[in-house]
Amino acid sequence: MNIKSIKKRIYYQAIKLIPKNNLGDKVFSLVKFVKAYRRLPNNKRLLSNYLFDRHNSEGYNPLRAYVSDKEFVKDYVAEKIGIKHKVPTIKVLHHMQEVRGFSFPQRCCVKPTHLSGRVILRENGEKIDFDVIQKWLNTNWYDLKREKNYRFLTPKIIVEPLIFDRTNNEDYKFFCYKGRAKFVQVDIDRWTNYIRLFFDREWNQQDFTTLKKKSIKSIKKPGNFESMLRIADCLSKDFEFIRVDLYTDGEDIYVGELTNWPGNGILYFVPKSSEETASKLLFDSN
Repeated sequence: MNIKSIKKRIYYQAIKLIPKNNLGDKVFSLVKFVKAYRRLPNNKRLLSNYLFDRHNSEGYNPLRAYVSDKEFVKDYVAEKIGIKHKVPTIKVLHHMQEVRGFSFPQRCCVKPTHLSGRVILRENGEKIDFDVIQKWLNTNWYDLKREKNYRFLTPKIIVEPLIFDRTNNEDYKFFCYKGRAKFVQVDIDRWTNYIRLFFDREWNQQDFTTLKKKSIKSIKKPGNFESMLRIADCLSKDFEFIRVDLYTDGEDIYVGELTNWPGNGILYFVPKSSEETASKLLFDSN
């Protein structure tokens, strides 16, 4: 094991010792903030400072918890914008006995309702990794990331069809502030040649990313982009800040999820100075 791996292991072991209460959660967030940005939070109107403050001052929010659950968020979507925009559910599985006894479709998406960023994409009847699913069911995202909205979620597994029968859809993530989508992050080729682009409401491409490097690639504006903006605006009305994640084939629009704290509140802007540009788009643009 090299020095870097040892330091990383010591770091993660150390933060596990931080108490699981409001003060401990703030200390946890502060450690992650300083590690990421090499500075303390301050009063400058930047997205990093804002997310740190909101994440730690808002406390437990039942609505944020509700929409964090990948089963229940579909009911929220149906109530706000209609059933046609929610991804169909094939099955919700509540424990490993159900998982092992379920006949998974040859093509489907399998994910935990109570975690973030975990997914199995089954394209052609590939073997389901039950060990991974067992690990999901034994994991509490709050214990790992201190996002209060995940703390009391019931562990479940949800099975869905592949959106548009594809595994590599563009993912449109709208950053919304005070009920209005201000800019959109587009993730492309996530499982192959991953790139991330940003656009404002008028589809002007921005000169920054939050991956390790920028891409010169661009993509065409979806033909139904105005409808996507209206959906993002509507779904964000009940929150001061939230990210609305959508999929489209140019005609139909599905809501992937609502993300309370992107990147657990940590976003690495490239170039670093472009965080000011993104922050102005979020707070100052119409």
